[in-house]
Amino acid sequence: MERENLQSNYEKCCADWARKIAAMDMQELERKLPELQREGEYLTLRHFGRKYGIRMKDGAILALEGSQPVFSNTKLNIYTLLWYSRTGASLSGEWVTFGQLKNARPFAPAFQRGTIQAYAATFSGHCEELRSAYRALGGRQIPHSDVGFEIDAFACIPIQYLFWDGDDEFPAQANILFDKNVVDFIHVESTVTIAMEGLYRLAEAAGLPLLGSAFQME
Repeated sequence: MERENLQSNYEKCCADWARKIAAMDMQELERKLPELQREGEYLTLRHFGRKYGIRMKDGAILALEGSQPVFSNTKLNIYTLLWYSRTGASLSGEWVTFGQLKNARPFAPAFQRGTIQAYAATFSGHCEELRSAYRALGGRQIPHSDVGFEIDAFACIPIQYLFWDGDDEFPAQANILFDKNVVDFIHVESTVTIAMEGLYRLAEAAGLPLLGSAFQME
C-alpha cells in the first residue's frame, strides 16, 4: 500500500507539472533551452542519450525511442529543467562536487551516502563493465580516476562520473562532478535525482544490481 501511495503521489505530481508546462510560452522555452527541437506536436530532447517528447498541447512526456516506460523520476527531471532553467544560462567550465553547488550543502551528507557510496559499491571490481556502460550511454572518456567519463544528462547538463577501484587495502571510491553553473539550469535538489538516474542507467547497461541506495525508478 505504501508503494502504491508513493507511485500515486509521483503520478499526481507529474500531472501537475504537465499542466504548468503546457501553459508556458513554447517559443520562450525554445529560446532558453536551444537543445529543444520542435518535431510535430512535440518539443524533443535527450536525457542520458534517450529521446523524449514533451507534447505541447498538454505537457505530457513520452519516450520516442526504445520500449521502456517513462518513469516518473525521468519526467520530473525534464519538467524541472524546463521550469527552472534561466534565459541566458551558460556553463562555466568549472567542475565542482555536489556540496560546492549553491544551496546544496544541507543535502551533501545524504548525497554522499545515497549516491556516491552506491556508485562505488555497485562498480567495485567491475571497471570493464563500467567502461562499456559509459560507451553505451554516449559517455566521453576523461583522464581522471581509474574510470572517468563525462556524460550528458541533458545537452546543457554534462556530468563527470569518477571511479577508483578498490584493492586488498582500500575500498572502491567514487565522485560525481557538476558544472558550477548547473543550478542556473535546474533546481539544486534535482541534481540529486539526475545523478542517481545516471547511476541507475549505468548499472542497467552494465547488467549489475544497484547496491547501497534506496533510489528506485518509479
